[in-house]
Amino acid sequence: MSRSCLVVDDSRVVRKVARRILEANGCTVAEAGDGQQALDACRAALPDFVLLDWNMPVMDGITFLRALREEFGPDNPTVIFCTTENDMAHIEMAITSGAQEYIMKPFDEEILVGKLSQAGLL
Repeated sequence: MSRSCLVVDDSRVVRKVARRILEANGCTVAEAGDGQQALDACRAALPDFVLLDWNMPVMDGITFLRALREEFGPDNPTVIFCTTENDMAHIEMAITSGAQEYIMKPFDEEILVGKLSQAGLL
């Protein structure tokens, strides 16, 4: 069964890398450049999971996550933060705001696929 993923990052390069890895592992991928675009995309079609950057213009990752949880509930879609913010305060904020997983940038295929497998998404 193909899983759908929304990759949310203001870097086109990061979105492209994530897309390549995800598609190679059988996922359907949509992209958003900021939290507002991501929220609109989720309203149009809720993905199975979201790969989410923290620092973005218009609406950042944590604001998007809180809005997503408020609108769609605590469990769906699964949210994996993928960011350079790697201190405990950020990680705790992400988890308490409703993210299920956390990946540090830069990531590679092994890290991403490992995390998705762990989360039961692949």
